Amino acid sequence: MPKLALIPPHDHHRHHRQLLLIFLLISATTAAPASATTNYQVFKEAPQFYNSPTCPSIHTNGMCCDQAVHVAMTLDTAYLRGSVAAILSILQHSSCPQNILFHFIASATANHQHFRYTISRAFPALVFQIYPYDSKAVSGLISTYIRSALDCPLNYARNYLPNLLPRCLRRVVYLDSDLVLVDDMAKLAATPLGDSSVLAAPEYCNANFTSYFTPTFWSNPTLYLTFSGRKACYFNTGVMVIDLQRWRAGDYTTKIVEWMELQKRMRIYEGLCRDLHPGPTSLLHWSGKGKPWARLDANRPCPLDAFWAPYDLLQTSSALES
Repeated sequence: MPKLALIPPHDHHRHHRQLLLIFLLISATTAAPASATTNYQVFKEAPQFYNSPTCPSIHTNGMCCDQAVHVAMTLDTAYLRGSVAAILSILQHSSCPQNILFHFIASATANHQHFRYTISRAFPALVFQIYPYDSKAVSGLISTYIRSALDCPLNYARNYLPNLLPRCLRRVVYLDSDLVLVDDMAKLAATPLGDSSVLAAPEYCNANFTSYFTPTFWSNPTLYLTFSGRKACYFNTGVMVIDLQRWRAGDYTTKIVEWMELQKRMRIYEGLCRDLHPGPTSLLHWSGKGKPWARLDANRPCPLDAFWAPYDLLQTSSALES
């Protein structure tokens, strides 16, 4: 699996740095934007995947089971095609696919019945639950960004996972909808968090923070001293292994909201584009504006989009007609 950075709890200055970076990457990582379309997509049924003989037996009590691997994702009509591909990639490369429980977050106003039908039709044996996300609280905190997808309240649902998911859950792997996993999910879920770390996420260093933040940020010592004594590193919130109990104990949702309120008042972050990062490949994440399914449909794919295409279960119109 790729190297994941551990995000421990605070001393005072480190705590503020961590929460700023969480806010920064939540602003830079797209989940599922709202969609006005009612033309529902139809997906093929995926193959059935079974546990290997060495997999432990699990007994689920609802969606609570410490022995299971818990995966959280958002669901939205516009990104549903990506979500289905991500689910398929997770199951296909898992040694114990029947031990994975999926927790889907969807807007409270979305058509949950349609989501439930679509996921169940594509993956009849999948064990999952859909949780409603009331976006009213976060809607007033969202700043206007260069990329309109970042204005979607569902993009910030990851901030509220400890409040949305059952309190019996101890650990969850959060994944964006625009990625595919090409390694065993159990390896990612088993990422050690040590005695106190709140989460682990892919870390990228040697970033130029000077260009990420506004002059307002750099002119205020209370803000720019957040980076005092710290290497230029950030982490991507599109892939996170989270200790939900530690997150709740540290009240990190409230603290991220405080950074969002600051951004709303002062606009300290610009949200500029980033380059691709080299490294070992266990998952491929199409973060940013361009998505592989859109480029494939337009016959203008990027080279890496070929790695996403095999997981696409969308049923084409010609297949439906036949």
